[in-house]
Amino acid sequence: MQHDHEGRDRVVYYQSRQLKPAERNYPVHDKDRLAMKYALSKFRVYLFGSGPFVVYTDHASLRTATNSPHLSQRMARWLSFFAEYNFRVEYKTGKLNPFNVLADALSRRPDYELAHITRVTTVLYDRIRMAYRNDESLASLVRFLAADKEAKSEWLSPRQRSRLH
Repeated sequence: MQHDHEGRDRVVYYQSRQLKPAERNYPVHDKDRLAMKYALSKFRVYLFGSGPFVVYTDHASLRTATNSPHLSQRMARWLSFFAEYNFRVEYKTGKLNPFNVLADALSRRPDYELAHITRVTTVLYDRIRMAYRNDESLASLVRFLAADKEAKSEWLSPRQRSRLH
């Protein structure tokens, strides 16, 4: 964020990324520190060696990251990384901060939520099976897969053959 000519905060850039599988297992406070580390890395060219700047967070534990007497190796590495920058962390509650609402909305789009079925019923299973059998482009694939060892690759289209592993 930066201030405009009237002193109002303006967002300069929104950035996000998916967590790697190992990162998904991090505790919440480590995920927030990871986000801060990612932001500092992403904008290093602008922030490194600059004057003091402020990192705003809606997670209060980021303010006290260095106060813990027992640091994990990961946290020790991150603190070493953070020490290269001249910044302070300030807490702003997420509910009152309009910029957090906008940033959170990007990751919480309801139209991107996955639909899921908790249990496949016999009726649904039968409907899916019949749909595969009646689909002209998939019927040959179903027949090929059902035939097992007697299957002949000539039953498949060139595109289907190219996708067999």
